[in-house]
Amino acid sequence: MRRISAGALAIAVAMMWLTANTTADQQAAGASTAKPAPRQGSGQAAASTAKPGAKPYKAPRTPDGQPDLGGFWSNATYTPLERAQNITKEYYTPEEFKKVMQDAQARDETQTTPGTTADVHYDFTQFGLDKSQHTIAQNLRTSQIIDPPDGRLPPQVPAAAARAQAQAAERKQQGGQYDRVQNMPNGSRCIIMGGAGPPLRDAGYNSTYHIVQGQGNVMVLTEMIHDARIIPLDNRPAPPSGLKQWVGMSRGRWEGETLVVETTNFNGRNPVGGGRGGGGSSDAVKVTERFTRISDEQIEYKFTVEDPNTWTRPWTALNYLQKTNGPIFEFACHETNIGVSGILAGARADEKRAAEAAGAKTGSR
Repeated sequence: MRRISAGALAIAVAMMWLTANTTADQQAAGASTAKPAPRQGSGQAAASTAKPGAKPYKAPRTPDGQPDLGGFWSNATYTPLERAQNITKEYYTPEEFKKVMQDAQARDETQTTPGTTADVHYDFTQFGLDKSQHTIAQNLRTSQIIDPPDGRLPPQVPAAAARAQAQAAERKQQGGQYDRVQNMPNGSRCIIMGGAGPPLRDAGYNSTYHIVQGQGNVMVLTEMIHDARIIPLDNRPAPPSGLKQWVGMSRGRWEGETLVVETTNFNGRNPVGGGRGGGGSSDAVKVTERFTRISDEQIEYKFTVEDPNTWTRPWTALNYLQKTNGPIFEFACHETNIGVSGILAGARADEKRAAEAAGAKTGSR
């Protein structure tokens, strides 16, 4: 196993710090360039920085003439997927949004209580993982969902609730979360985590993507666990329905300035959505993504989710990919899952101590 000197480690940490994203203070002060560029008909409430009479933005081109989406992008956001129940408007005012950001940043920076379960995890602020230290696209919307107009997920069909109940009953029959590795969350097992998509959702931290374009293909690399999605653009048909993957199988095409990606063939174990009524999508879900570069600094990212086995109607959400610094550093999850075996060993040790304590108590009577 290779070792690294303390000096080299210090240099590596310094490089990571120097390439850190926009600071929370800059964002709160409005110094960030991460305000979505207004588009005709977008209804964006942010002030336009474009000069009157300026030509519409045209993205730079790849060698084969397509709009260039390549580079490192962040989709970290303080805009929730669903609009809160106590909010009825589509946009915050700039003053309201500033307050939302300040409150969220304060929560991010809250220190854990020593001796609690949360305190065992690493300190997000110390290691630069809280969202306030990431590049954030400041978006005045009160929800990412733009259709339905109320900004919330559509009602679920009865089959979705029944599916969620059956899954919960199966998990209960197999025991608790720490009774067997199969009962643990997929993220804890380092199989897949939030943000991998599709759709590309804010992962909470490590919300960076590397997009690479080649002739006939686009690759989207996710920072969280390093899932890489290869999207062919050669009009090949969708694969047979029996072939399923965690992130589905994608097919892309260009429609003018927009890259349209349709993904099917999900295995149903990495659900999209969730929210009210129980579990998320089924293996019949279809996700349609639309990537449109609207400035040198931003890509408009819109996605539509269709799943008749889960929701009464399709729904559409809008977020932005904000240009950020690269490269993406290695993401090592549990270092070959040593963490999982340690968690289960700890649970067995707790059970043994509890049994010994109960036996000692019984014997003393």
